[in-house]
Amino acid sequence: MGTPCHFALFDLQPGFNLDLDLLATRYRELARSVHPDRFADAPEAEQRVALERSASLNDAYQTLKNAPKRARYLLALKGEVPLEVTVQDPEFLMQQMQWREELEDLQDDADLAGVAVFKRRLKVAQEELNESFAACWDDAAQREQAERLMRRMQFLDKLSYEVRQLEERLDD
Repeated sequence: MGTPCHFALFDLQPGFNLDLDLLATRYRELARSVHPDRFADAPEAEQRVALERSASLNDAYQTLKNAPKRARYLLALKGEVPLEVTVQDPEFLMQQMQWREELEDLQDDADLAGVAVFKRRLKVAQEELNESFAACWDDAAQREQAERLMRRMQFLDKLSYEVRQLEERLDD
């Protein structure tokens, strides 16, 4: 028997648009039931199982609550996702370079207000990608597009992490 699907673990239908509050609530409930502390007096084998269940629950939660990871997971359920293919996405490569330059300028100017504006624009771009992905991930004919969108999501996720780090540095 293989490991249960991440969605089944939380009693959710596989899909991209998730109720993240519901996911968090179910995660907390399940985490309590498999918490290793509850098995402190149990035999070692049971403790080990509890630890493994706790770890896989945590992994499933981290995957589903993050949009790009959830996108990759959904695609993987339907077939292999090529690791890093050379991205045939020249339009997005240009966009990436533009964003990177913009971020460097904001960093050089220590422009906290500009960073906030950049962050909002990034969020809008992420929401648009999420909607596009949600509309096509389940359609085999649009598989290539879904993979392209997932890679764009991964890039924006990384970029928004860098933006938060810059924000913290400028805030200090």
